[in-house]
Amino acid sequence: MWIRVGLDLARCRAHPLSRLRDRGGRIIPRMIQRAAAMEGPIVAKRRWEGEGLLPVCGCGAAREEEQDPHPPTATRRAPPSPAGGRRVVGAAATLAASLLLAACGGQQVEKASPFPEPHRPVSPVSSRYLNEDTRESVGEFATVARLADVHERMSVADIGAGEGYYTVRLSPLVGPKGRVLAEDIIPETVRALGQRIQRERLDNVAIRLGQPNNPQLPAASFDRVFLIHMYHEIARPSEFLWNLRAAMKADGRVIVVDADRPTDRHGTPQRLLVCEFNALGYGLTRFERLPDSESYFAQFEARGPRPAPGDIPACMP
Repeated sequence: MWIRVGLDLARCRAHPLSRLRDRGGRIIPRMIQRAAAMEGPIVAKRRWEGEGLLPVCGCGAAREEEQDPHPPTATRRAPPSPAGGRRVVGAAATLAASLLLAACGGQQVEKASPFPEPHRPVSPVSSRYLNEDTRESVGEFATVARLADVHERMSVADIGAGEGYYTVRLSPLVGPKGRVLAEDIIPETVRALGQRIQRERLDNVAIRLGQPNNPQLPAASFDRVFLIHMYHEIARPSEFLWNLRAAMKADGRVIVVDADRPTDRHGTPQRLLVCEFNALGYGLTRFERLPDSESYFAQFEARGPRPAPGDIPACMP
């Protein structure tokens, strides 16, 4: 779901989210209300009704229902008979417990991944690398955009966009006929970035909330995908890069900017980076040290078929 900023945010602010109900009369839980804050209340309500989404651990809806002093009349039922009522209530309780376990079980038992286990530590996720004035003083964006050969009419993605240092500068570079998708996995960061995009009136920019190991980008859509000072924060790099392959155009390029240091110190060693990309069928087509910085520019392009998850070799740090 791409999120156009402007109309959706204005509509969300004006809409009484707390009054939204589903077809069964239940108040829309906070999880869906938070989705409405970014996707728009109408879209979120349709998702809730159409996809049957469960709130996190089933708790959001329960709390909202308990706090509702006036449930809709249509949903009220006569009290059950003493004999049959126990069986009905018991069955309902069992079903409710099953749904709660289904919703919460993923937090305790994760499904085995078909991708190789990474043999490197991961840095904690951060929404900021350095302040923009510092980055501008060394010409970071201008250098990276030149090396990546970004030009008008391109479709580009800024994954791990953070506060938008690259996003707001890519927008005028690709022009009104180009497009920029800015994505982050932190909801608060996405909201703040959306406000910035709206404030600066960047009509060719869309934002979305991503997933840690799957950017969920539309297929065959992007000329350039930027991974700026965030690759070391990816917990399962082979899974992330495997999912990313489908989003690239035939001649698309993945651009990585990172520091040349261990992954637990907010960087990725060059040898490890190249190994992990090569394992997914990407080839290194350009590598440059950035001026006045310990960071590097690395550019990759697809060079072979995407391997099956079980055939991906593991890389050692």
